Amino acid sequence: MCLATVYLTSTSYNELFLESVASLEMLGNKLILTTIFGETKEVEASIKKIDFRDSNIILLKNTETTALA
Repeated sequence: MCLATVYLTSTSYNELFLESVASLEMLGNKLILTTIFGETKEVEASIKKIDFRDSNIILLKNTETTALA
């Protein structure tokens, strides 16, 4: 059985986001992650890297940019 560990990354480090992830679904600009235990988390992010050998998924959190008036 292949389960993944998901990390959310910023420019400087990877933060553990969710373990034992069994599925990942893209819904608009959000990713829906579901664990083998049925826990579901949503995050606005894009996939930076999937490492099948190490069962890791690295997500890059979407950041909103605001213009100064």
